Amino acid sequence: MKTEPHLADESHREPQPADPALQAAAIGLRLDEQLRKPTTASQEVVEEAYQALNQLALLVPTCDALSPAYASIAHFYYLTALPLSGVEPAQRAVDAARLNGDLSRLRLALSFQALIFSETAALPAAHAVLQEALDCAERLSDPAAQCNVWNLIGIVLQLQSRSREAVAAFERVLEIADTDASLLRFRTAALANIALACTDIDGDVGHGIRAAHAALALVGEPKTAPQSQSRVALEAIATRLLIEVSQLDSARTHAEAATRYAKGVARAEVMAKMARGLVEVASNKHDVGLTLLRQALDTARHTVKALHMPALQTVIKGYEMAGQLDVASVYLEELMRLNRESKTAMLLEHHHKYVDALLDKWSTADEVEATLNSKRSRLTSGLSQRDVHSLTRMLEEHAIAAELHDDETGAHCFRVGRLASILGRTIGLSDDVCFLIDLAARLHDVGKLFVPDAILLKPGKLTLDERTIMQTHTTSGADFLAKANVPQMHIAEEIARHHHERWDGTGYPDRLAGSAIPIAARVAALSDVFDALTHVRPYKRAWSVDESLEEIRSLRGKAFDPELTDIFLALVPALQREHGDLDSFLAAEASNSTFVATRRQLAEKLKGRDPTVTAFDLRR
Repeated sequence: MKTEPHLADESHREPQPADPALQAAAIGLRLDEQLRKPTTASQEVVEEAYQALNQLALLVPTCDALSPAYASIAHFYYLTALPLSGVEPAQRAVDAARLNGDLSRLRLALSFQALIFSETAALPAAHAVLQEALDCAERLSDPAAQCNVWNLIGIVLQLQSRSREAVAAFERVLEIADTDASLLRFRTAALANIALACTDIDGDVGHGIRAAHAALALVGEPKTAPQSQSRVALEAIATRLLIEVSQLDSARTHAEAATRYAKGVARAEVMAKMARGLVEVASNKHDVGLTLLRQALDTARHTVKALHMPALQTVIKGYEMAGQLDVASVYLEELMRLNRESKTAMLLEHHHKYVDALLDKWSTADEVEATLNSKRSRLTSGLSQRDVHSLTRMLEEHAIAAELHDDETGAHCFRVGRLASILGRTIGLSDDVCFLIDLAARLHDVGKLFVPDAILLKPGKLTLDERTIMQTHTTSGADFLAKANVPQMHIAEEIARHHHERWDGTGYPDRLAGSAIPIAARVAALSDVFDALTHVRPYKRAWSVDESLEEIRSLRGKAFDPELTDIFLALVPALQREHGDLDSFLAAEASNSTFVATRRQLAEKLKGRDPTVTAFDLRR
């Protein structure tokens, strides 16, 4: 849990006011009490309050107390590390505020919904929600609300591994907060978040250290447990940044401060122990440091589960610093399993809710009484192309998110899908199959969602163990798509699993060779490699079309089906002659993606600053 439980009276047993609006307000007050002073019975209290609110919403759907009460329930589940339970009340908070027409409460409800989405790995949805929340804050001309939303945008960007963009969002908070002394709390949070983001950005350590020191100067001495926890987190961030520039004496000072402030706060003690462990490892006291890191991980596993993943990442870093890469790889496997299991469960929950909502929408009157399973079987037989696309839309957005580390525009998967479908049509596949290839090929790298960022974002060459884990994105993606169970889209599983197989049998994951590789995967592989070659990636320049085709020609009969390669080599120049701007032609469908659109809008807002303020330049 993110809060420590304390004993409190069970005030939920008190009589209810008769007036529905007063009842909603009373429920809201009790929920706020549970947030301030949680007890062992808090979850039961919250669940009862939720049922009562749902009854009241039927009686008085425009009651202005509904939205904040639902938001409090979502907040409770966020704080108690049960974010999936908060998805539905967060949506109800938004719906109630929208129905009531209260812009301020809508902004607040959207912010809580974004928190819930970010905690449940639904980052594209969080992006869209925050765009609307920012619009509300700007229409309200409320600087505090704008600071809050920009801070959340930064957090979501960081979760998407877009740390430079995250820093730009946090610096927007600083810009707004500097105009009003009452916004000091937002300035402190933004500086702390900048420091944290800089731990993931090569060459920006100095910026992070300055931000950490500025935040520490503002927070002062902690007086409460939450303040102690925040202070420890800042001291730990400063420790890690100072280690990066070999300022070990200063790093040790901050680690000792973290230990001092952490006493009696379980979550803070884990963070402090991680900071001390890294300092000892960096000081070549490997046994002492690694022991501290393992102790922190053990506590996180069993007591402070919210820190399980950060503790694993820190242990891996410690063993890497100590030169014990074989042990680091063991913990990396654990991180991989934890990442895959938690994300798979959460993403499938979102997907299935989305699909069920679509099925309900498509239900006819005589199906109202049907069970969900029978309704599924009737409605998913003989779906139209539009319906299949609707069912895959959420998966498509997650596939875009999986590629953002290499393709910040989000258009890569659309170009690959379109080119693969055109190649399929050229070799005589039916229009229906080519349509499915277009959709399926967009999902080819969705499995990268389950690869730890430590590998996905590593700037240098991967070790053998890291490369092996990286290759699991094929099987992880296929397994995820199989569990998503979208009708008529089994072809997506084939492409996700086999798009890295090679014609000569040296590919992965199954070392298939020749025509044993499914035709859809062979088609998608050519399109994927061509698009990767012709576009900028963090590790390479964009090759010209001619250079890329020459490279593909050199891999004819090795990586690629030789007959298919010959057709592809003729197809691309023909498409260029016909359409001129090949990128725009192939990426046309990207314009219909909500996620791509919201990312573009956000980039424009971040870039649209005073040109003298270089902190907002996303090209840094």
